[in-house]
Amino acid sequence: MSNKTILHSVITGTGSYIPENIISGDSFLNATFYDNGLPLNKDMADVISKFTEITEIEERRYVDPDIVNSDIATIAARRALEDADVDKETLDHIIFCHNFGDVRLGSNRMDILPALAAKVKQALSIENPDCVAYDIIFGCPGWVQGAIQANYLIQSGDAKKVMVIGAETLSRIIDAHDRDSMIFSDGAAAVIFEARESEQDLGIIAHKTQTFAVNYGSLLIMGKSNNPAETNGNAYLKMNGRKLYEFAVTNVPQVVKKAIDKAGISITDIKTVFIHQANGKMDNAIMKRLFKLYDLDTVPENLVPMTISWLGNSSVATIPTLLDLVLKGQVKGYKVKKGEYAVFASVGAGMHINAFVYRF
Repeated sequence: MSNKTILHSVITGTGSYIPENIISGDSFLNATFYDNGLPLNKDMADVISKFTEITEIEERRYVDPDIVNSDIATIAARRALEDADVDKETLDHIIFCHNFGDVRLGSNRMDILPALAAKVKQALSIENPDCVAYDIIFGCPGWVQGAIQANYLIQSGDAKKVMVIGAETLSRIIDAHDRDSMIFSDGAAAVIFEARESEQDLGIIAHKTQTFAVNYGSLLIMGKSNNPAETNGNAYLKMNGRKLYEFAVTNVPQVVKKAIDKAGISITDIKTVFIHQANGKMDNAIMKRLFKLYDLDTVPENLVPMTISWLGNSSVATIPTLLDLVLKGQVKGYKVKKGEYAVFASVGAGMHINAFVYRF
């Protein structure tokens, strides 16, 4: 493959923040879920067990009551800066990928002004005005899109160091009367991309993004509580789980294939797939469908590291958190080696699908 540029976007540091509050399935035993406006008249232990079987989520993490999204993002950012051994004043951009801003416990009001990226810059005491801080609202694929944006900035020659943050406190915007609330979690991670000159493929080498808004934009939206008695006007995260599953399994493999083919490599060259931790069974189905597109019947073992069973779905934070844990040797059986190719891929509200191919 011939290179279009000798400037490459390379990951030099990662950091994450995993909340300490572990929310097990048993935490929902006294919940009152509603379905079609009526209380769910089922044994709650059975509901939780079935949910775990479908999603593979056994635990999720919630932040402490007194902190918000920009707080946990700042912790992750500090850890990434330390890991990369980068002077914070040399950052050219801070891109903060989220969907709901800062939401305080009990308020359900979203604070997105100033941009959370600016709040993180302030918390980090970065004085350099040339460090531009802005947010991306892009559903769960936000962090992947932020990385793609960072790659554009670096390849243009306009930036040398870009921090991309993915952080969310979904526990603040879920409906306590919706069984889908058991999917969502809180967390934060930050990744620093730096410009490197190389004649060989390095860092982000290809990417692809698509938006399916017309027919699928309503699969994941904000809506009222499942409890018809709640009239406080709050909006909560809502999704059509069955149709979303079908959409993802059908379309995500096609987008990932476009990225791999654009990179000019074989799928067998891919040694790790960092996929959005949305639903364990859905991710497995996506991978099987992807390999089927290349006329391969089996997915290699130890290809797809998973954290969803103990971290749940923290939206934009899942992939960078997974990356940080793998790079730090905290996901058993997974590590990356120099020269290996990886794929990063996500799907979520919009509906957006994106992927990029990366060479370590």
